[in-house]
Amino acid sequence: MRGDRSESRGDHEAEFREFMVSRWGGLVRFAYGLTGDRGHAEDLAQTALAKAFASWPKVRRAQDPDAYVRRILINTNNHRFRKRRVAEYGGEAPAEPAVADGTAALDQRDALVAALMELPPKQRAVVVLRYWDGLTETQAAAVLGCSVGTLKGCLPTMVLRQ
Repeated sequence: MRGDRSESRGDHEAEFREFMVSRWGGLVRFAYGLTGDRGHAEDLAQTALAKAFASWPKVRRAQDPDAYVRRILINTNNHRFRKRRVAEYGGEAPAEPAVADGTAALDQRDALVAALMELPPKQRAVVVLRYWDGLTETQAAAVLGCSVGTLKGCLPTMVLRQ
């Protein structure tokens, strides 16, 4: 007996699949006429077919299954407008958050890197360690393997003035 039920269910599914495939384009066009939006029309047609599948034995026994499914589609579309809608806020729109212009910072960084590239390698290393990485004179001297006095001697004169 179970074999008969699953067979009949399989037959119903195959019959519905054939119905759905053959009617899809027409239902979407019809739904588009109701909604004016392709996305809503496809959603509406899909919902109508899902409802038709849920009651397929009743739909297929109807005098005109196409009319039955179109009626489901119309009712589903009408139901969209009955749903409770979220109230819209009528006040002023919130101010846009200020976004910093990063181009000035990039220009400054490019100028800094260009100036660093003009320094001899030892001076460049000292400036980067001290002012870019924020190391103390003692820490920078340890990294470079020299005395603090030698480190200070490597600093460019323009840096020492600041």
